[in-house]
Amino acid sequence: MENQLRNKHGLTEKEFLKTYDPNKFDRPSVTVDMLIFTVAERENKNYRTLPEKELKVLMIKRADHPCIGQWALPGGFVQMDESLDEAALRELKEETNIDNIYMEQLYTWGDVHRDPRTRIISTAYMSLVDSTSLDIQSGDDADDARWFTVSCQLQQEQKTLTEKGYSQQQLFRLHLTNDEHALQAVVKIVKTVEGKVTKIEREVVASEGIGFDHAKIIEYGLERLRNKIEYTDIAFTLMPELFTLTALQQVYEIILDTPLLKANFRRKTAGMVIETNEYTKDAGHRPSKLYRFNPNWLKE
Repeated sequence: MENQLRNKHGLTEKEFLKTYDPNKFDRPSVTVDMLIFTVAERENKNYRTLPEKELKVLMIKRADHPCIGQWALPGGFVQMDESLDEAALRELKEETNIDNIYMEQLYTWGDVHRDPRTRIISTAYMSLVDSTSLDIQSGDDADDARWFTVSCQLQQEQKTLTEKGYSQQQLFRLHLTNDEHALQAVVKIVKTVEGKVTKIEREVVASEGIGFDHAKIIEYGLERLRNKIEYTDIAFTLMPELFTLTALQQVYEIILDTPLLKANFRRKTAGMVIETNEYTKDAGHRPSKLYRFNPNWLKE
């Protein structure tokens, strides 16, 4: 039913829309950036030891200005006839050949000068995937698409008391490496607390080889990923249908970047897995019981 209410100029909604000028306000460009994480096994020369795992992020090499030759997150501009989700899936397919994966919105980045071309607001998406099932190929405006081992370590921390609360400054050093490339950046996080109001600001203070402000998007994505793995089943997107509890614990440890006590971990994940009657048959290793994910764990 058509809305017949009139505004202060005496116009109905239909009449208002006929005369509306979209150029009345400046229109910033909108983009999407995708954070695709995976946990992969490092090459292991000793078949009697379990392979070590590494957390990796997918990056593309910029083929054009700005940031030509640097590495950035897959992404691109949102078209007028598509949603943010549709744009994210399309750009990911065009730049990396990844198709049909689940992604969730991470955060929207809107600093005024974050891109030298024009005012660009970007919505970042995040996903945790099994890289062995993906056929990565560069395309569109990407010269290359590669997995990078990612680490992010706290380098410096300072806390200052204020009249109404406190201010905390942290410096994190981000490293992205693979067989051919080594990228790094320093991200500064300033947390200001005044009473019940908390404000957090992120800034890339140094960057080598990482384009735009993507270093702080990666750092924030890592923080969110580590939080999500604590209370969701996101880690199981990396597991095969059958897996050992040791392999599952390794995934948790590499994402959290900390060792976990075996007994505590197994108590925590007990309801999330279902025991089977099958065992591993790897040469050089004792047979281990296999488990599968329990999709109804939240209902139990």
